[in-house]
Amino acid sequence: MMPNRKPSSLIITVLWLSAWLTTAGIVFGLAFAPAAVRAETAAEIKTKIESRNKDIAQLQEEIRSYQKQIDALGSEAMSLSATIKSLDLTRKKLETNISLTQNKIAAKNLELEQLEGKIGDKEVEISDNKRIIIQTYARINEAGNVSLPELILSNSSVSEFFDSLEGLALVQRGLYDNISSLKDTKLALETNKLASEKAKAELVGLNRQLGSERAAVLATVNEQKRLLAETNKSEASYKKLVATKQAEQKAFEDEIHSYESQLNLLVNPDMIPKTGSGVLIWPLDNVYITQYFGNTSFATANPQVYNGRGHTGIDFRASIGTPVRSSLSGVVQGTGNTDAIRGCYSYGKWIMIKHPNGLSTLYAHLSLQNVIIGQEVKTGQVIGYSGNTGYSTGPHLHFGVYATQGVKIQTFSTSVNCRGAVIPVADYKAYLNPLSFL
Repeated sequence: MMPNRKPSSLIITVLWLSAWLTTAGIVFGLAFAPAAVRAETAAEIKTKIESRNKDIAQLQEEIRSYQKQIDALGSEAMSLSATIKSLDLTRKKLETNISLTQNKIAAKNLELEQLEGKIGDKEVEISDNKRIIIQTYARINEAGNVSLPELILSNSSVSEFFDSLEGLALVQRGLYDNISSLKDTKLALETNKLASEKAKAELVGLNRQLGSERAAVLATVNEQKRLLAETNKSEASYKKLVATKQAEQKAFEDEIHSYESQLNLLVNPDMIPKTGSGVLIWPLDNVYITQYFGNTSFATANPQVYNGRGHTGIDFRASIGTPVRSSLSGVVQGTGNTDAIRGCYSYGKWIMIKHPNGLSTLYAHLSLQNVIIGQEVKTGQVIGYSGNTGYSTGPHLHFGVYATQGVKIQTFSTSVNCRGAVIPVADYKAYLNPLSFL
């Protein structure tokens, strides 16, 4: 029970107005002052980000220039000098990629720093608004314990009474404004926190990418050294090496055809997507097809024309170290490296992914594999990097699509040149034209 007293209109008015004016002072004194202190730092961060973005744009232009030169050399059946030049350009491009990724990492760290500053500001603002609301509500509640008759009697005139009511309305409006502001600030805080989490995830990806790019540079340097050692820098020796690879690859291809012709795996057409459904995405960011599927130079529609003598997938132009993406979510069914067996010229480093819609996809001639058997991958996820491994006279990506029912991963125990090699094999009916699903 409140004591029986009659507060003067001046006390009541001061009480109400002070609730608003004092809390307003808190907002300006606590919330805005730190933001002003941080303004210079925020401006500096923004300037640094802009500088990094300029560097990134310049490096991207350099990379495009290197890629144009590599493309101009061609990707298949090159001479030794052209191959060495291509490898040298590829190394320079990959080293520039490393610089690009390092700049992206630095820019992402600056972005995180910027977001952390914004989050700090919003947390201070929320804290202040909460304190404002609590204090204002307490003072309104305190004033509310004075009865209307007491309020009327405490004023010397009707005008003072209405002035008091106006003061109460002012405080109430201030309370509503602060509650609304608190909601907006909380929403902004959550938005900044989500942006921060996304930036952190992107930073992890960039650091992983940096490691892969460094490995790709090493692979390119080693490829150049190996080629020079095997050919003794002789153009004639290079042509002889290519001819040997072609002959050994043909022999192994015949072994595979012989084995596959005897397979009788169940392939139900109803268990795979319809042609033209576009269920797959391109495995590369930039698409340039160098060889199509099947027996013809341009076979694009199912029923597939593969009959054991045509090309089992499609080939894309892709210099060493180009990111290769999963065409659809799925589980890594197998990986392998036929180069581990000397004289076995086949897929080189390869990855096969089993998708939930009855399709499986193959990615071959890679320089790096970023996934392991049993790993779940998402559509568009980088699973490896293109290369020149296996039977390949120039860097490219071989992309194959199969009906999952008709493909299996086989270890060849009796092969002449590829004993112990692990690769996918399929019933002829299981080979599908990739362009029918892209």
